Amino acid sequence: MNWLNKMERKFGKYAIPNLPLVIVIIYAFGFLMSSFKPDWVHFVTLNPYAIIHGQVWRLISWVFVPESSMNIFFVLIFLFFYYSIGRNLMMTWGKFAFNLFFFSGIILTVIGSFALLGYFELFAKEYVNLVETKAVLLNGECSKAMGGSWFYYIMSFSFSTYYLNLSIFLAYAITYPNMRVLLFFLIPIKVKVLGIIYVIVLAFQIAISFTSGVNNGLISLVAIGSSLLNVLIFYLILRKGKKRFKEIKRQKEFKKKIKEASEPESMIRHKCAVCGQTDVSNPNLTFRYCSKCNGNYEYCQEHLFTHKHIQ
Repeated sequence: MNWLNKMERKFGKYAIPNLPLVIVIIYAFGFLMSSFKPDWVHFVTLNPYAIIHGQVWRLISWVFVPESSMNIFFVLIFLFFYYSIGRNLMMTWGKFAFNLFFFSGIILTVIGSFALLGYFELFAKEYVNLVETKAVLLNGECSKAMGGSWFYYIMSFSFSTYYLNLSIFLAYAITYPNMRVLLFFLIPIKVKVLGIIYVIVLAFQIAISFTSGVNNGLISLVAIGSSLLNVLIFYLILRKGKKRFKEIKRQKEFKKKIKEASEPESMIRHKCAVCGQTDVSNPNLTFRYCSKCNGNYEYCQEHLFTHKHIQ
């Protein structure tokens, strides 16, 4: 953890203060663009071939591409969910560590795309030419605006924000393994169980892609692996740095308690019976009463399903 502490002392001032909100705004913009101008994604995906031929904006613009088409209801749920877990991670890890995690995911994904470009240009050029020939016969020449190469244009859609978002969720599952979420809005399930399910699904997805050819499997493996590599890195950091993250959490909780003690009781409407957080100290929390507890006990979203029922 010494290197992380040194980096934070040196570069911590450049960390974005409310990165989860920035991420949500970026995704919201991407969803709006996809709704009103669906063709825009063809010109902003992570296409390494197009990047080395001058379309350098793709190094960043692919982050604006949404996961998939959703209706407005699911978009709002998606944005709120990722803002919530992102904010919780930032509060636990600290502003700099969360910034480092998110941007390392972007950088590793870009590196993965260029690694595939190098592989296909050096070792599998015949396969690229074969795909190009078939694509030209079906669609005609690929325009320069779309990257100039059908093969790399198609490959660029493998590098998606889906895996970047999944890395945030897996990091959340590692940090808060016993936290519960409502599956299909009805079934409470621990996030570590969902995390395990996602990993199994990804492994199955990679295995299936290899059945359609080694090159297809390699694209899937690198696209998924490079996007999720930061989860492995931060898992190792979490194992070694639990003391540091606990200290950060204790400091934040202490500051909240000091602030809460100075607040008039009349301003507080909701208060968690476990952690003591209120709607004043943390306006982003959702509070609910527990019907199984004997009495009017209220809990925040972090402890609603994990507290011990009072009888």
